[in-house]
Amino acid sequence: MSGPADDKTSSWLVTGDDPSLLSEAVSKLVGELVGKRERSFVVEEFAGEELDVAAVVDACRTPPLFSDRRVVVLREAGALTSDQLQPLLSYLEEPMPTTKLVVAGGGGSLAAKFVNAFKQSGAQVLNTDVGSREAHSWVTGRLAHGPVKLEPAAATLVEAHLGEDLNRLGALLVTLEAAYGTGARVGPEELAPYLGQPGSVPPWDLTDAIDRGEAGEALKLLHRLMEAGSRHPLVVLAILHRHFGNILRVQSPDIATEAQAAEALGIAKGRSTFPARKALDAARRLGMRGSGDAVIALADAELALKGKLDWEPEAVLEVLVARLCRLSRTARGAPLHAGARGHGRH
Repeated sequence: MSGPADDKTSSWLVTGDDPSLLSEAVSKLVGELVGKRERSFVVEEFAGEELDVAAVVDACRTPPLFSDRRVVVLREAGALTSDQLQPLLSYLEEPMPTTKLVVAGGGGSLAAKFVNAFKQSGAQVLNTDVGSREAHSWVTGRLAHGPVKLEPAAATLVEAHLGEDLNRLGALLVTLEAAYGTGARVGPEELAPYLGQPGSVPPWDLTDAIDRGEAGEALKLLHRLMEAGSRHPLVVLAILHRHFGNILRVQSPDIATEAQAAEALGIAKGRSTFPARKALDAARRLGMRGSGDAVIALADAELALKGKLDWEPEAVLEVLVARLCRLSRTARGAPLHAGARGHGRH
């Protein structure tokens, strides 16, 4: 596949919720479009809520002076309404062959009407959001082309430590390059001092650890959700309510298959039924009594968070997670002390 510098495409729309990943993607794209040309002769950038999009269009329609190409960049387009952005769509009906236009989101949400119209114009749309399923391949790709080479154990450590905070990877690699030099091979011991605070994790990491009865791991994940993930205690409680609520919904002798569980959970046809299988497996392990005890524990925690007990919210959730893990271990027939070590606060 040819790169942007050789592509016949004349315009790109770069979207995404994470400002740093969005900015990084725009910088990379613009760098590829500029190539070996003198940047100051090629690139013209615009941004700001008070921006007149007509000025962007004028820049797009202006032939290059000291180069064979102009690269026009509009940043924070999410701060503008679809009506304000309309002149861009009119320009795309007859774009200049010597202009490459890059429109970047940020500053707010881009109107769906504008995004759809931009796609229909033949422009390329690059989404910088990284879902949990793509995270591993995304990290692997970044590390493979990074300024330093991480040993396999170090690469595994980075992915586990950053969790959902993938936007920190770029800065981490730059720091490692400054510390050890370009192309240096970095192992876990060399990496550790530069990792910083553990990143957030997806909610299912916590519920999976609870289902396994691993109290120590579950408490670590709880703190990562609340600290790095900035999730309010009531939000964490809602995550646990939903998880055990799903278990209760499939806790019926009439539900024996994954498909029946998916129907009970309202999973639309064509969607993955994996959550249904997890809920059904957990329901079978816990049984009606275990599921009921989990709901009681959740109700106790909710009352405590709303003022029944004079406890710190963090302590309430720690006790709740420990109780839920104990129920899971009991259901699995494991010793009650299993996995309970090393769960101090992090």
